[in-house]
Amino acid sequence: MPEVFIDGKRFEFEGSPSLLQFIMDQGMEVPYFCYHPSMSAPANCRQCLVKVGQPVKDRETGEFELDENGERKIRWFPKLQPSCKMDVSDGMVVKTQEVDEEVERAQKDNLEFILINHPLDCPICDQAGECPLQIQTYKYGPEGSRFEVQKAHKPKRVQLGPRVTLDAERCINCTRCVRFTEEISGTEQLTIVSRGDKNYPATAPGEEFDDPYSLNTVDICPVGALTSSDFRFKARVWEMNQTPSIDITSGKGTNIDLWTRDNLILRITPRFNKEVNEWWMPDEARDAYQKFNENRVSRPSLKIDGQQQASTSWNNAIETFAEILEAHDSDDILVIGSPHASVEENYSFNKFFNLLGVETAKFVPHIVEGYGDDFLLTDDQAPNTNGCRLIDLDEIDSKSLKSAIGSAKVVIMLSDELVDREVLTSADLQAPYVISLATNKTETVQESDLVIPITCVAEHAASYVNIDGRIQRSMPAKETKYTNRSLNLEMSEGRLDRYGTNFDNWRTEENKVDCLPVWDFLNKLGDRLGLNFQYEHSRAVMADIASSIPAFEDVTYERMDEEQGIQLPLEHKELRQD
Repeated sequence: MPEVFIDGKRFEFEGSPSLLQFIMDQGMEVPYFCYHPSMSAPANCRQCLVKVGQPVKDRETGEFELDENGERKIRWFPKLQPSCKMDVSDGMVVKTQEVDEEVERAQKDNLEFILINHPLDCPICDQAGECPLQIQTYKYGPEGSRFEVQKAHKPKRVQLGPRVTLDAERCINCTRCVRFTEEISGTEQLTIVSRGDKNYPATAPGEEFDDPYSLNTVDICPVGALTSSDFRFKARVWEMNQTPSIDITSGKGTNIDLWTRDNLILRITPRFNKEVNEWWMPDEARDAYQKFNENRVSRPSLKIDGQQQASTSWNNAIETFAEILEAHDSDDILVIGSPHASVEENYSFNKFFNLLGVETAKFVPHIVEGYGDDFLLTDDQAPNTNGCRLIDLDEIDSKSLKSAIGSAKVVIMLSDELVDREVLTSADLQAPYVISLATNKTETVQESDLVIPITCVAEHAASYVNIDGRIQRSMPAKETKYTNRSLNLEMSEGRLDRYGTNFDNWRTEENKVDCLPVWDFLNKLGDRLGLNFQYEHSRAVMADIASSIPAFEDVTYERMDEEQGIQLPLEHKELRQD
């Protein structure tokens, strides 16, 4: 097996991995700026320099030559090498800044050079707290600057496009953003303009940076030169919780982090998952934070004499719901599930009404033909279409749904904006008594006679099956009026390290929505009806699913966490990849 020696330690390897990536894969560290594992390595920042050599072999015998101490003789390269650009080779010997003073000094000098014209505006820079340049300066940089003349000035607050703002003075020309548009998104909208200490990234004259993945350049910018126009100056990174979750704006199931302060989602960023989205996410998926915070359905409401909805108590909502069910035969009730709701929500919702003798819930996929690309955008606009199929909900089209509503006296809908997405019209919902379990105020909710507020993906733990048949789950990032996130099983430690506690001074009791998880509300409704239906939490729902539906066998939250999602056996059900 080929071997390499790094800082005196022996490692075996296969293939020809990048030296920098191999070092990091071993849990060791070499500072860098321009390198990104999914893009080409230009080696232009020069921060990842290491000392590299090869053992000397006797040309005749092929044996390693030894020194007076019996150690292999090493022929060192005449100059330090950028580790991002080198491939590991058999016998290679490497020294990093941890053991070699020359490497340590080179990295310190390089940082001093980078900082010559870099503005010292950390107190007002959005990148502060998660800035690689800031972090590496503290760890490897010089203690002060010898530069005594005025720094070079470049354009500031440049609106490159609708979502990205540039502060060119901060740019260190790592070219990550340029390479992203060339190698990942393929739009080639950015390039480096000007020369010398005046250069910076820009678009062509008269063009704007409207790449549908433009905000990924903000994520990978190592210095805060590119910032999110929407998020600028909203919060410091250390003021927010970082909670892993799943994007629900499309069928891809992009892995994300939700950033929370004062119980509001302030931004959404991609989370690495090699099997789904790697490091990336579409710009439009980041706008979902608004739906989590704004225009929420909070506290039940009902129409009085067919007039405008008025808030009511939970007890009255449960009583009203129960009376409607008791007043109608099961054949008169139509239950509509949703590809926008989780597996657990759809399953518990369908099971509850099946126990009452109501037919299996129907659902209408949310497909927009031609909307997707060959990357992360999909024609399927819902996160759990395949989940609905796997639990055997009845998949129908708009015409069939309208026909079913026409013969129903009670219509109960789960978290789907059917009027808003023009599957139904307002007229379709005039005759029956309509009950909506919903997260946000929509046209569909406005047409409902009884509205039950339920938790959104940012407020509960639940799972979703993406277009490839991969089941992944969310975790609660916000508290509701009836939950305490710091006490439940989903919490981790810290702020940047996931969760805070009531003792953190940025926490607040405000901004809590008066809503319940679907299964929790159905528990209460079941108690009122005398129904044998009880789930303590979403884990219990998933345990029931795993024990009763073959496609979900051995699926647990723990496995989903450890494996970053589980690929379900597609032979159990024909799943579509839209």
